[in-house]
Amino acid sequence: FMYYEKNVKLKKGTTEYYLDSVTTPTKPYVNMDFGMGTGQHPAISMTQHAANKYCQWLSAKTGHFYRLPTEAEWEYVARAGTRTAYSWGDDPGTTNANCRTCAPHISHKSYKVGKYKPNPWGLFDVHGNVWEWVEDCWNKAHAGAPADGSARTEGKCRYRVTRSGSW
Repeated sequence: FMYYEKNVKLKKGTTEYYLDSVTTPTKPYVNMDFGMGTGQHPAISMTQHAANKYCQWLSAKTGHFYRLPTEAEWEYVARAGTRTAYSWGDDPGTTNANCRTCAPHISHKSYKVGKYKPNPWGLFDVHGNVWEWVEDCWNKAHAGAPADGSARTEGKCRYRVTRSGSW
């Protein structure tokens, strides 16, 4: 839908082409899934700006407001009411998520969404699989973070925070 075949024919009687090279996106030079899969696989190779733009598009499409979570919101949802490092306990185990320290062998790839059981609130792949953008600016430590769960808007805002994931 995004990359249509452009009409590159000459305009009749001129040396000008019918070509819109400024407003039309070009096809990527490489497959942007890098062999990790599409369809039921999570989106990868996305900037935080692109993730925010997707939230804007989804909001316009559905009539419901969507945004990236704050880091505090992500942590709250990831633990799903538990007080442990992961929603399933403090030990990453080997059958709970796709990550470097919690699988029998490192896959170096994303898995299809839903391969592992959901957290107690029914959310899949909160821990492991791919990195997930949050709204916060990067800071070296959590000291000084807002106590109300809002996004941290000071610090190195050129860099943004990701949570979860391995790839």
